[in-house]
Amino acid sequence: MGIGIDEINRSSAERFVELLGGIFEHSPWVPELVYPDRPFESRSALHRAMAAAVRRAPKVHRMDLLCSHPELAGKEASEGTLTDASKGEQAGAGLNQCSAAELVKIGTLNQAYHAKYGFPFIIAVTGLDKHQIIAAMENRLQNTEDREFDTALGEVEKIARIRIDALVDE
Repeated sequence: MGIGIDEINRSSAERFVELLGGIFEHSPWVPELVYPDRPFESRSALHRAMAAAVRRAPKVHRMDLLCSHPELAGKEASEGTLTDASKGEQAGAGLNQCSAAELVKIGTLNQAYHAKYGFPFIIAVTGLDKHQIIAAMENRLQNTEDREFDTALGEVEKIARIRIDALVDE
């Protein structure tokens, strides 16, 4: 059972950020920006407001948001420092059960991606398996920098929607 949208709307600014600070990975500035826009009619309205706040933010903040995401099956996963949400999402896609060869391939793709774009590869892994994720990594390495920046932000928005849906009851 999640938190009701009415409870979120009645929350103090501090509690609002506490509840929603993990929706956008390590970016409590997003709920801080939308707090004054309460009340939200639904979790869809909350998501739209948060996504719009991210899209309006200066590019440096959007880049920081992208950089706050962990690499898939990367260092944070092996060190056990993923957020609970990221850990569950990656495990759900089978990334915690990769063979040694798959881990090497994902590591190589992560390095190539980061070198090309300056932020980690981000994809909403819910509903995907590790083979689909690897294929997406390979395909998206063909994108231009601008297209991939927008694609990554779109994936962040999908992740946020999944997290809001899991957290908030209507």
